Amino acid sequence: MTRALYAAGWGYAAMCGLLLVLSPTGPRSREAHAPAAPFRGPASAWFTSMKPFCNAVEVEVQQQYRPAPEGAQGSGYSAACFALAGKIERARATIDRLPAGDRGEAAGIVFAVGHPVADAGDDESAGPIMRLVVEYQPENYMALYHAGISEDILGHADLARTHLERFLAIYQPEDGWRANAKAVLARLDGR
Repeated sequence: MTRALYAAGWGYAAMCGLLLVLSPTGPRSREAHAPAAPFRGPASAWFTSMKPFCNAVEVEVQQQYRPAPEGAQGSGYSAACFALAGKIERARATIDRLPAGDRGEAAGIVFAVGHPVADAGDDESAGPIMRLVVEYQPENYMALYHAGISEDILGHADLARTHLERFLAIYQPEDGWRANAKAVLARLDGR
């Protein structure tokens, strides 16, 4: 019986390897499974090493001893780390230290880092991050959507309405995002 199980295990491993080699796209790299990041380079590498410390307890000390690289990308990743830790004011201050023309780029990084949190269904946690992004990227329709859903969850009807109406004005495809925004607005309006 043991030999049969051993042979079955090796047979299964061989079959998986064969399927991987014969797949149309070939073997995928580890990078294909990594979270999407808007940039590559030193700032992205810094964030990768810093991300485990992007929590309320460690973020301040770690960023003091291991500051992000200079520029919009470094500031964006630094702000994203503060935002993940729930330190939205520190994230805002980090972005505000940049020249006005670079703030949108930094906010885009914050969005890219925070968006998977919202897509995972935690709009309550992602809401403050998305509201921060909207300050610098007022046309970012996905940030508007997630900020609006978060405001609704938190019971802030007026802010939810503002964000979701703006989302609907920008985002036109009739899909689940738009249908959900319309349903929340209808409920808020008592329809």
